[in-house]
Amino acid sequence: MHTIRKAQEKDIPRILELLVQVNMVHHNGRPDLFRGPATKYSEEQLRKILADPATPVFVAVNEADTADGYVFGIHRQVLNDSILTDIKTLYIDDLCVDEKCRGSHIGSALFDYAVHYAREQGCYNVTLNAWCLNPAAIRFYEKLGMKPQKIGMETIL
Repeated sequence: MHTIRKAQEKDIPRILELLVQVNMVHHNGRPDLFRGPATKYSEEQLRKILADPATPVFVAVNEADTADGYVFGIHRQVLNDSILTDIKTLYIDDLCVDEKCRGSHIGSALFDYAVHYAREQGCYNVTLNAWCLNPAAIRFYEKLGMKPQKIGMETIL
């Protein structure tokens, strides 16, 4: 059984381990774009993220209070744009479940928690980006009811 709570500084070493797992999925899928093994945030950057109310991070912890997964959020708001409506969004910057715990519904619990949090914050929607190199993640998000909003495309030269 896992409990979801706001991430704390004591969780940083474990979050860094999980960030490497996410990076390696991306590196293995697109080594032309992603270095590996690496993390997208340093320990100092994580301290700042955890202290900033605009970047909520939640962890799913086991009975030993060790994080087996996380979800990073970023509050975004469009105001007075010439073509876009004024909406408040919770952008999911990253969601990870330890590879040893996958399939145990931790990811869907973290996603549901983020959606509930976004509703409480008055958000219009929850958005995220998923790389095409990770079809399992895309299927996971579609199973949770997410639908494509826009698609990024490339031509490699």
